[in-house]
Amino acid sequence: MEDMKRRAVERLRDVEERIFEPGWALLLITSVAFAIRLLPMRFKYLLGYDPYFHLAYIRYALEKGEWVNFFPYAIGPWGFQIKLFHPLGLWMTPAYIYKFLSPFGVSLYNSFRITPVIFGVLTVLLLYFTILRLYGKIEAFLSAFFLSVSFGHVFRSMAGYYRGDNYMLFWYALSLLGIGLALSLKDPRKERLRLAFYILPGLSAGFASAFWQAYYPIFGILLANALLLSVGAFLLRRDRYILDGLLLAVSLILSVFTANWIGGRLGYGMLGENRWLGKKLAEVMGFHFSVIKDAFLFIFLKYALLPSIIALLLLLLLSRFIDDRRIRIGVIGAVLLTFALLFVKYYGTFEGFLSGIFVQAPITETQRTGLKDWWEAYGVSGFLIPLFFLRFRKPRVADFLLLGTLTVLLPMALIWTRFLFIGSFAVAFMAGLGLVECYRLLSRITTSFKRIPERYISLALILIFMSLPLASAYQGTVRTLSVKPFMNEHWERALTYLGSHSSINDVVLTWWDQGHWVTYYAMRAPVAQGGPSRWVARYYLGLVNEKSLMNLGVDYVIVSYDTILQFGAVLETAGVPPSQYVLIPLWWSGTYGNMLMFSNGPYSLMAVPGREWNVKLNAGGRILIPRETFVEDKKGIHRIPISGTPNSDIYAYMNLNYGYAVIMNGKAFNTPLARLMFTNNYSKDYRLFYSDGGMVKIFRFVHPNVIVTSQNGSIVLKFTNATGTGLGIYGFLDNGTLVYKKWFNVKGKSEFILPENLNGSVVVRYTYAKKGQILDRGVFRIEDVLEKN
Repeated sequence: MEDMKRRAVERLRDVEERIFEPGWALLLITSVAFAIRLLPMRFKYLLGYDPYFHLAYIRYALEKGEWVNFFPYAIGPWGFQIKLFHPLGLWMTPAYIYKFLSPFGVSLYNSFRITPVIFGVLTVLLLYFTILRLYGKIEAFLSAFFLSVSFGHVFRSMAGYYRGDNYMLFWYALSLLGIGLALSLKDPRKERLRLAFYILPGLSAGFASAFWQAYYPIFGILLANALLLSVGAFLLRRDRYILDGLLLAVSLILSVFTANWIGGRLGYGMLGENRWLGKKLAEVMGFHFSVIKDAFLFIFLKYALLPSIIALLLLLLLSRFIDDRRIRIGVIGAVLLTFALLFVKYYGTFEGFLSGIFVQAPITETQRTGLKDWWEAYGVSGFLIPLFFLRFRKPRVADFLLLGTLTVLLPMALIWTRFLFIGSFAVAFMAGLGLVECYRLLSRITTSFKRIPERYISLALILIFMSLPLASAYQGTVRTLSVKPFMNEHWERALTYLGSHSSINDVVLTWWDQGHWVTYYAMRAPVAQGGPSRWVARYYLGLVNEKSLMNLGVDYVIVSYDTILQFGAVLETAGVPPSQYVLIPLWWSGTYGNMLMFSNGPYSLMAVPGREWNVKLNAGGRILIPRETFVEDKKGIHRIPISGTPNSDIYAYMNLNYGYAVIMNGKAFNTPLARLMFTNNYSKDYRLFYSDGGMVKIFRFVHPNVIVTSQNGSIVLKFTNATGTGLGIYGFLDNGTLVYKKWFNVKGKSEFILPENLNGSVVVRYTYAKKGQILDRGVFRIEDVLEKN
């Protein structure tokens, strides 16, 4: 009987081992990782906003046959220099993937969409191989599986959502694999090979600089790995591995100079010498750019890396003279206490510096992470991370290595929601390793239960613990399925129409979220995109006059249902008290007889059509009659007569085309946003250019305007309402260097032929003015005008 029980337990464990064999494990993890990340391929549109700008520039560069720098269809009327944004690797990668896949019929659009999937899955696989080398098959499977299904990681590595931090995490995963290969190579005869593996993280961290302007965290993570690895080796008296930490730190010198070299060729990061942030940081820290052209790299090398290398050398030296574990613990404790005191002392200065540079703005991804965000990102795995510390009952050097990873990544994940992606890497291996450690601990404890057969206990534990990854997979899949594009057919039609019926140099005003859409679909330059614009927010609220519109060269103004839904963000960005401007959207509730009803929470708008409409608002039990009511249907917008005497400062708008309504107070109603969107009573300086009846409306701003065209091989600037007296022409090389600047007298002229010799200029900015007042601005690339016409 005992033999049968023993064989049953052995068979169970044999099945357990077979499930986690690398062949099956890799097939399952790869399939799951690809499947969940490819779910958004079912959509027609890309996710979010930024990917539209990325793809617009890649498409433009491929059409030109070169990686042009000066891109005229962004940040109008100035144009945009790509070298002041992400390094070229961000743009080149999807382009080369497209060139590889295009012979198989894959379009640029689909190549772009699957690029983040490729690098996301590769990151998962790199984590698997790292944990496999450092721990074992089960730990590797669970860690990689958790990462493969974690929405925190899926979100920024799924089809159609192209982001640069996906690359940084990939390069870090490759770096960690190099460290894992070095630590797991036990053969003393291969010591040189083992130590040579540290070239891999040294190069990988540097290569990360080619793909994302904010690649800097990889340096902090790897330095933390080096320090904690050596500290762990010191505490465990595994002194040979102190050298590993030292070599890893030294390899980061190679990373610094690799990143610096790449920056000079593909573009520097956000703290490069050509960026405002880099210049500001250099000014604050009191240094000048010389050999190293990136402020972060200089500060990291001088104030973090070199002191760390010296500290590790001292630790290596101490290990030769101190053998007692208690004394070693005391030494490390004293060092940690010193760091804690320094952190407390300088935290205020550091925080003040950051708050002065990184201005708070109503952007979701820069909000402090809440419990809800944590759950949506990680699900069950996010609450398993404490189990990882069970390993420190009997720690290994590898545990301290990973401790370095989590000491950087977890605080990042708690600071900003956008860092939940980067933090997912640490959460995955902590959950995977912790779950296995907890399982083994409980298995040893339950062997003392004599009344319950061991095979039943083992089976029960396996079922319980395997249900947790499955629960995480379910949560991650459901959350991924809930993601939908913001872009829709209404915007596509509107912006495509704008691009087809406007001039190449026209400038567009829209809420900053939609700015990248304008660049992609219309190939026109929006005045705001990629970040909140206080100026645009204040314009929508009527706090900016129309002279300011001309000063920015605005030719078209877009108002939309989407902007109405973000009215709270408009108020916050503009810096005005929300109580002053009240605007509340309501949604279709149904028809009751001939009464139309719209509602939202405590507000219900009821309208009975007739010669005089009976319109009433139920506001939490109070019945109010609006001062004015507008209705939009297929025939357009109508101000309708209403029965009863208005008893409130409420204005109502009902859209019968799309089934929504809006109520607002007088101050909100008298803003340009509301007047243009909800009424046909707006300034004569605006003419309706496009309307789909309630989702997107485009107005042409009527002002002394410049239209750029070409005739007989020459570029001609034509003036409508030609009241200007002066025209400034500024010519730039593609690298952004100003090589031509001249003002011309154009009083009484209706057009101006651009001189042929502009000192080799490829991009032209113009300023049309009258006695010091700017009437219009714009930017164009010379070859684009000649090609189009």
